[in-house]
Amino acid sequence: MKKKQRKQPTADLSGLPLTKNETVEITIEDISHEGNGVGRYEGYTLFVPGALAGERVRVRATKLKKQFGYARLLEILEPSLARTEPSCPLYARCGGCGIQHMEYAAQLEFKRKLVEDNLRRIGKIEGVPVHPTIGMENPWRYRNKAQVPIGEQVGGLIGGFYAARSHEIIDMEACLIQHETGDDVIAHVKKIAWKHGVRAYQEETHTGLLRHVVTKVGFATGDVMIVLVTNGDKIPNQDELVAELAQAVPGVKSIVQNVNTKRTNVIFGDVTRVLWGEEYIYDTIGDITFAISARSFYQVNPVQTERLYGKALEYAALTGEESVIDAYCGIGTISLFLAQKAKQVFGVEIVPDAIEDAKRNAQLNGIENATFAVGEAEVVIPAWYEEGNRADVIVVDPPRKGCDEALLQTILDMKPDRVVYVSCNPSTLARDLRFLEEGGYKTVEVQPVDMFPHTTHVENVALLVRSETDAETR
Repeated sequence: MKKKQRKQPTADLSGLPLTKNETVEITIEDISHEGNGVGRYEGYTLFVPGALAGERVRVRATKLKKQFGYARLLEILEPSLARTEPSCPLYARCGGCGIQHMEYAAQLEFKRKLVEDNLRRIGKIEGVPVHPTIGMENPWRYRNKAQVPIGEQVGGLIGGFYAARSHEIIDMEACLIQHETGDDVIAHVKKIAWKHGVRAYQEETHTGLLRHVVTKVGFATGDVMIVLVTNGDKIPNQDELVAELAQAVPGVKSIVQNVNTKRTNVIFGDVTRVLWGEEYIYDTIGDITFAISARSFYQVNPVQTERLYGKALEYAALTGEESVIDAYCGIGTISLFLAQKAKQVFGVEIVPDAIEDAKRNAQLNGIENATFAVGEAEVVIPAWYEEGNRADVIVVDPPRKGCDEALLQTILDMKPDRVVYVSCNPSTLARDLRFLEEGGYKTVEVQPVDMFPHTTHVENVALLVRSETDAETR
């Protein structure tokens, strides 16, 4: 017998000052962390995508809740001085860049303020300098990797990015935040694959072959990798298709197939094989060369990565005598930067392939004072501590969820002189800084870095010192 679903109670919205689909005029007072304009109508908060602070706008209420609602921007009555015309013709449809309608200087200040607000609201941290966001001289064409879903229409394959909040593929010839080579690769794959009878994967029916095309470009080397993610092992006319791709794309060093036959939104499957060329391409950041495989995590904006890691190295204040732990070390990017100045660096990462890449990258650069271990940082580092290992500096670069509490507690137990926290999420950064501050550390300063122009994402580097340590000696 089928279980009867319990009906969800309907919220009482009778006391609201407006109704759904009603059109009103409001003034936008602020920008939310998601990049939406925030305004009020008779005291009721409305979030308005596409609106900027200071603007007078006409909006239509689209979704109402008891405490707040959402509205669609209909007309800008008084535009902000920070408003600009988006450069991308698909901006209104594509869900890739959320704040391209905001002048770049305003984007940088929005991100600085976002970090400051999170520190105050979540971390209860005030008076700590949050420096102006480090931006790019040219905030376009900065991504070295594209992951493009593939679909089809009458007469051919399409490839682009998903429309906002949907899985509708917006076909595009150019993405202005991707390296130009990525555009060329996608165009060639669509044309050549269709010519050889390759059909696009269909989510609804779990049929078809080509799911995604992933491109990786070495900014410093010009090396190009093409990854074809397929719903099955066999590619029609594989040898001819691969030969044509290799000839069509200048700089291509590697063509790889990844097989993913699962019903999932996760891009990669478990099986990866080289179809043509090398297993790795290479790129450099600063003085360090990195080998990059199809599955390697490698920062997508190498220009800003050098600035981000340079700031982390500055905050670590290494003299050559320090022992450093790099939690969440990935393929060794920060570890190898630190190893140039430290006595010894220990890196830990949960992904075994990443640790193999880290060891390979250390060998590639002749770095012998970096040691890497596989495991969860919150398990491995406490075990090191129990074994009597100590660190003068601990660097953490966790995923968006932030650090596990067990790791934060081990940092407090180890009592390193400095903690350098690299973060991609201001809210979990603020939460974790509060924990460390309550355990005897002081946040000295925070430096935002714009790794992803025209989006609401912001990276940060925060410096913490033990409260009894004089911050001025850094």
